[in-house]
Amino acid sequence: MNTKNVKAFGTQAPEADLKQMSISRREVTAKDVEIDILYCGVCHSDLHTARNEWGATQYPNVPGHEIVGKVVKVGSGVTKYKVGDLVGVGCMVDSCRECSSCKEGLEQYCEHDNIQTYNSHDKHLNMQTFGGYSESVVVDEDFVLSVPSNLDLAATAPLLCAGITTFSPLRHANVGPGKKVGIVGIGGLGHMAVKIAKAMGAYVVVITTSQSKVEDAKRLGADDVVLSTDANQMKNNARTLDFILDCVSAQHDINAYLSLIKRDGGLTLVGAPEHPLSVSAFSLILNRISFSGSLIGGIKQTQEMLDFCGKHNITSDIELIQIQDINKAYDRLLKGDVKYRFVIDMASLKNN
Repeated sequence: MNTKNVKAFGTQAPEADLKQMSISRREVTAKDVEIDILYCGVCHSDLHTARNEWGATQYPNVPGHEIVGKVVKVGSGVTKYKVGDLVGVGCMVDSCRECSSCKEGLEQYCEHDNIQTYNSHDKHLNMQTFGGYSESVVVDEDFVLSVPSNLDLAATAPLLCAGITTFSPLRHANVGPGKKVGIVGIGGLGHMAVKIAKAMGAYVVVITTSQSKVEDAKRLGADDVVLSTDANQMKNNARTLDFILDCVSAQHDINAYLSLIKRDGGLTLVGAPEHPLSVSAFSLILNRISFSGSLIGGIKQTQEMLDFCGKHNITSDIELIQIQDINKAYDRLLKGDVKYRFVIDMASLKNN
């Protein structure tokens, strides 16, 4: 297969900084779309993978799965896109397409493992996939998304992960008018959850440990804010919520949040704490509470999310950075020093 070299930023080892390097991209096949990457969001998963905190990282590693760009070339069999289209690529670039999950449009749960945008197996080049911290990417048209033209492109990039990660469980829980929904944690995921749940028509309650986040939660669209560190506030809000979306990746007392849910309500976890959470049986059985998890969303639903965000003018709150500052951004990300998502201006790589 013909390939070409492009500029990228990646790392050679867990303890090494990300630096500029050259990687191979395949030339377009019949069903491929070549995308000139304009912006790439910085997800906490990028940091975890680059530093091998989850294990199994393949090096060199080029992160990035919140990609927005412009189509510059299409294969002979491509029917969905044309040169000049604004498009996005999220966490997946392929799947088996044959299992029951894939046939239901749930490629994120592919029973034979989907091909992730980076640190996965590239079936074309028989090596690891490389992500969006690069000049360009080549992706099968079936895993490319259309980006609404009315949205700010840089602020749209995080929708490809943070947006769909929160949209999918909210849709699954039938969140809408008449529902009272709690959002735990206001960060890269949580701030998107507030915006999306509000646009769906729900009454949105932010649950936070920090008094300093009350004002910002309301700016994002929250109808109410509950301080989980205030025993009286927690008691007064017991059994008042239909659904909670838990976006916290640090260790926390899940039982305290389960106590806020009405009978037959539920809590879905999208944050990924490093250690197991302790769940009391009585937190679930006394009020028939459901406790579940959710992983991004399928391609069809991701497009639905983008269209929904276009209709409601929803984007992420971002800080735009140069690719040369990615290591500083990782250090700040560890400290929670960003409101609420870093996005890389990829012109800084192309012009370097």
